[in-house]
Amino acid sequence: MNTFGLEVYASNKLFFSGRAAELILPSADGERGILAHHEDMFVALVPGSMRKKDADGNWEEVIISNGFAEIVNNRVKVFVLTAERPDEIDKNRAREAKERAQEQLRQKQSIQEYHINQMALARAMARLRAGNKGNHNI
Repeated sequence: MNTFGLEVYASNKLFFSGRAAELILPSADGERGILAHHEDMFVALVPGSMRKKDADGNWEEVIISNGFAEIVNNRVKVFVLTAERPDEIDKNRAREAKERAQEQLRQKQSIQEYHINQMALARAMARLRAGNKGNHNI
């Protein structure tokens, strides 16, 4: 199976470095699929679920915040503020973050504050979805 180099950087650490056969990234206009020898490009990322498949066909899900991905010369570098595996997510904290973001969105605010709160809500929702696989009552 053809693979490509993948590095995922969170703001505080190198989250992953290795090979991948397929990568699915959450972008503003939907999900982007990346395979080996993909054309060079940059992708703006939104909070959501990033999924990668290794050479053995095993999938792994990672919840990411906003950032961007650089695809160049059969290598992908993903730069995000946060990255975490579903089993690392504190569901109570994610639920509280969702409620805070929803309350902030109900308040009168500037356009910049609105967008910041929208991103916070999207990240909380992605974390809750990953933490509640099979339970869609978020």
